[in-house]
Amino acid sequence: MEEERIVSAERHSEDDPQLEVGLRPRTLNEYVGQEKIKEKLSIYIRAALDRNESLDHVLLYGPPGLGKTTLAHIIANELGVSVRVTAGPAIERPGDLAAILTNLGHGDVLFIDEIHRLNRTVEEILYPAMEDNALDIIIGKGPGARSLRLDLPPFTLIGATVRAGLLTSPLRDRFGVVDRLEFYTPEELEKIITRSANILNVKAEKDGAAVIACASRGTPRVANRLLKRVRDYAQVKADNIITRSVAEEALQMLQLDEKGLDEIDRRLLMALIEKFEGGPVGLDTLAACISEEPETLEDVYEPYLMQLGLLKRTARGRMVTNEVYSYLRLKPGSTSAQQKLWD
Repeated sequence: MEEERIVSAERHSEDDPQLEVGLRPRTLNEYVGQEKIKEKLSIYIRAALDRNESLDHVLLYGPPGLGKTTLAHIIANELGVSVRVTAGPAIERPGDLAAILTNLGHGDVLFIDEIHRLNRTVEEILYPAMEDNALDIIIGKGPGARSLRLDLPPFTLIGATVRAGLLTSPLRDRFGVVDRLEFYTPEELEKIITRSANILNVKAEKDGAAVIACASRGTPRVANRLLKRVRDYAQVKADNIITRSVAEEALQMLQLDEKGLDEIDRRLLMALIEKFEGGPVGLDTLAACISEEPETLEDVYEPYLMQLGLLKRTARGRMVTNEVYSYLRLKPGSTSAQQKLWD
């Protein structure tokens, strides 16, 4: 299952929320990566503070684990206001959202994770709240029903989603700031790992941090999770010092290669090579072959393999690239069975 993969960017049930909070940067200066977004946000925040106004509503989208929640907390901290955190699926009824909105203070930040999963009836309550700082409530039913408008203090809504295309146009158009978070470079992840190692009181040498960074799939959440597992290994096997060799041994124990590919990634690539001669093959067929849902294959497994240049999507289906054969140490165009004969 996807939630059991250590390289999954989704939050694990085993992840310690308090530890995650402790590892989060609290200011834009501490936040590593996403330089363009940081530059824009710093300007918007400074301008809002100078005018003594609330920041315009912000939509952050991109793959999971890249720091959308962290950025929301940083924005609230930079503005000097409180932040209320909730999630789209948790707001089931209009009354739930009304209770949250009426308890916000002046200029506060409301962070809604997975905002694309908001109930449509609930979403309609947001429209006047975002545009006019007002809450429209219907009192009564039938012919005697009447509308009551409550004024709300100015606030900033920060929405986060992994699939911006699922947001309705009326909701998406009401965000004044829309930014996509990109995958991190190994150098940026190395800085994040070094900072987290200091917080966790473990010594991570530069080469050791670099090994973990390269296996982190461009995602800080994965980097911190791997760091915690490598820390455990170093504590027992290497006097609590993460060197290059210690990091490599720990990743080998976790069945991860130097690029962060695990057994499921390799099984997907080998299925394409062995059963479909490298492709092309349709998404549904490939998903059935490795016993996964097509949506999971498309949203979870494929993006990173495509980022590495090992997989490509075509009009005819999925195909491996020529780089796969050298990566898996196979003869170009061969299957693993043919490779054994070739060897």
